[in-house]
Amino acid sequence: MPYRVTLIPGDGIGPELVEAARRVVDATGVPIEWEVQEAGEAVMARLGTPLPEEVLESIRRNGIALKGPITTPIGTGFRSVNVALRQALGLYANLRPARTIPGVRTRFEAVDLIIVRENMEDLYAGIEHEVIPDVACESIKVITRPATERIVRFAFEYARRNGRRKVTAVHKANIMKLSDGLFLRVAQEVAAAYPDIAFEDRIVDNMCMQLVQKPELYDVLVLPNLYGDIISDLASGLVGGLGVAPGANIGEKWAIFEPVHGSAPKYAGQNKANPTATILSAALMLRHLGEVAAAARVEAAVQSVIAEGRWVTCDLKPTPDDPTAAGTREMAEAIAERVGGNSRN
Repeated sequence: MPYRVTLIPGDGIGPELVEAARRVVDATGVPIEWEVQEAGEAVMARLGTPLPEEVLESIRRNGIALKGPITTPIGTGFRSVNVALRQALGLYANLRPARTIPGVRTRFEAVDLIIVRENMEDLYAGIEHEVIPDVACESIKVITRPATERIVRFAFEYARRNGRRKVTAVHKANIMKLSDGLFLRVAQEVAAAYPDIAFEDRIVDNMCMQLVQKPELYDVLVLPNLYGDIISDLASGLVGGLGVAPGANIGEKWAIFEPVHGSAPKYAGQNKANPTATILSAALMLRHLGEVAAAARVEAAVQSVIAEGRWVTCDLKPTPDDPTAAGTREMAEAIAERVGGNSRN
């Protein structure tokens, strides 16, 4: 029986990237029926909501989704669709690998990090209000034992399944002794149940410095929501930027796979956007489905095309104005052909 996967094209460059990823996944031969659902800015203009109930129903029905980036207004406008999806579907774990890809320009070599970010609480729970209108506002940071236990256990289970050697809990318990103190204390308790996996903790500001100085010392990082958001972008920068950064939001029942970067509306429809992050997110989806061999073929094909450097988008060329740069479609076609056992000349 084929897998049924909800496909959300998203805004801006999202539809082009999602189509590129679909082409590559189809090349693996894994039987998938794609159920397209619209969400985002254009849907808001048409229906008055950026996240129609039909989208949630589709994900609940299929259990899994591949999603393009969706625009979130800054300061005003509708609430982040990503946050709304995580809350509505209980997608408590944000998983973001950051791995060096030969051929991608970076100052670092052999980086291989897994960022596990708690997705449901902390300052991103959205509990905020004006204390004095237009003068002072207050946001409430929420850290709970159940959510912390769940995310730390997720990190250790991921480490155990994937042969990782160490989990590092990241916090600011030296200052926020109650909230981050609880996160650290619970992480230490959970770690005791995994004697086969090394455990340590780092203060978040020191963690930023450590990652820039010696990222090779770290493996799986587990963090509360806000720190996870910041550190995961830092880790992406170590390996070449958000254009090569895949992501997943995973819960007990449902999971959504998507690139980390934004919708870049000014590049929409220009066939210029780098599809790597979306394609690697689709590879994470295949692993989640248990199609490990197919996922490995996709990852190997991406690495091969980028290392060769011919059929890549302008941001992956030595200079961004390189006239030999490939478009989004052409790069996806080259990757799909390698997944299928062919190689374009």
